[in-house]
Amino acid sequence: MSTVLNRDPSNTQTANDNARAEFQALLSACAVYDLSSRARIRLTGADRVRWLNGMVTNNIRDLAPNRGVYCFLLNAQGHIQADLYAYNFGDSLLVDFDAALRDKVLAHFDKFIVMDDVEVSDVTATLNAIGVTGPQAQALLRAGGMQFADLAPLEFCAPKCDCACNCAQCTLIRTDDPAGVSYEIWLGPDQFTKTWQALVAAGATPVSADALDTRRISQGIPRYGIDIRERDLPQETGQTRSLNFTKGCYLGQEIVERIRSRGALHRQFSAFSVDGPLPAPGTKIQAEEKDVGEITSAADLPMPTANRAVALGYLRREAGGKQLRAGPAKLEIASLPIT
Repeated sequence: MSTVLNRDPSNTQTANDNARAEFQALLSACAVYDLSSRARIRLTGADRVRWLNGMVTNNIRDLAPNRGVYCFLLNAQGHIQADLYAYNFGDSLLVDFDAALRDKVLAHFDKFIVMDDVEVSDVTATLNAIGVTGPQAQALLRAGGMQFADLAPLEFCAPKCDCACNCAQCTLIRTDDPAGVSYEIWLGPDQFTKTWQALVAAGATPVSADALDTRRISQGIPRYGIDIRERDLPQETGQTRSLNFTKGCYLGQEIVERIRSRGALHRQFSAFSVDGPLPAPGTKIQAEEKDVGEITSAADLPMPTANRAVALGYLRREAGGKQLRAGPAKLEIASLPIT
């Protein structure tokens, strides 16, 4: 007996319209989203700065109070175990990363804290976060009663609030979003719903994780576990903002320095325009019938007039300038952001 699926074209059209509206809010208005997919660990103790500086690829030693930095956590072979942000709160450091990496990061930290005066506290459950992104984000926050000076990327403050949410205290962070000005609001769980509702009432558009991922791909931002894997090396990802070459020794530094000094980089994270069917992650990129790379992410960008197929992945350096394919689709290296 055959089964007839009840497909309602109006439902598909509604979903497409919602996706386009959310994507456009991220690009041209103001979007708000839940950051419960992130974990946060607080480091205290007299050795916290020296210890973390020896664990990650960026400079914690000279990190000023109320500032943050993006880092990789490596193993001894230089392979990336996690990516994270570290923030200097003066009396503590706070490490923010994908919640899927929580157990892995905690185990890694525990392994390397030996005789160091470092205490690790998981504060994920007591510190929620809301993201606010788009060209109207700053104006919306200020119109809603949040008073703060202009912030540099990865700078944070405790704003003065005269908001409908009536939050007693929160932390406002400007992110290092390459697309423009974006913020994160860190606050207690009891203030989350009030703050969310106040932002929506002020005109922010709630957006889904799918919309955020589509925007991430359009900006060429790799995500750990999808575009950045344990087998990858820091320079291959193109995230030079994660590296500091004058900070002193850290776990995996020898490999990173060897790549820098010898220029021995064989493949590079790249963005592609796609002509044809959208390739699935894991699809091999070919040139002259030889494998020269691999797709890691792909998306149909819901642009105002028509979708645009794009992909991210790794490409061997010698394949630049050659005709590229991923399955039946043709690829062209794209400049960022993809619009």
